[in-house]
Amino acid sequence: MKSFVLAAGLALSTTAAFAEAEKYTLDPSHSQVLFNYNHLGFSTTYGMFSGFEGEIMFDQANPETSSVSVSIPVTSMFTGWEKREEHFLTEDFFGAKEGDMVTFTSTSIEVTGDNTAKITGDLTMNDVTKSVVLDTTLNKADTHPMQEKPWIGLDATTVLTRSDFNLGAFAPAVSDQVGIAVSIEAQKAE
Repeated sequence: MKSFVLAAGLALSTTAAFAEAEKYTLDPSHSQVLFNYNHLGFSTTYGMFSGFEGEIMFDQANPETSSVSVSIPVTSMFTGWEKREEHFLTEDFFGAKEGDMVTFTSTSIEVTGDNTAKITGDLTMNDVTKSVVLDTTLNKADTHPMQEKPWIGLDATTVLTRSDFNLGAFAPAVSDQVGIAVSIEAQKAE
């Protein structure tokens, strides 16, 4: 059952017809994308995005036709140091303006275990779109004890090369490889 729900809840495709699909919306208060990179060999620096929106459509009969889409405002980045956030939003990196988004749209899923899958999707960041694979684990699929409705929770990881997205300033001294950890909850839509 776990692998079925994972496949259904996380499969990433752009199929137009969702005859049997059920809609889940992300819980923005319990969904985060964390990133980390090596800084000059001295430390690992961390940051995150939180409070973003997204949708999971899943079809129990045909989980391979399910989908996920997420939109994250670039300006919602939090690093714990305001000057670093300001620098990341400059032309050295994002050149971000209000309304600029990082988006992920699913394209396929490969179930790899009872509660694991490789989810492939198109990541668009800084006006560049690349295919990425998320190693994903279904943490729980159950009725939320307070909301009393179906709920799912998942974690996923990947590594990005920031220069692939025109974000390669100061590489390789500041690592070009960025670790990504995603943790989301989603609730069945009304």
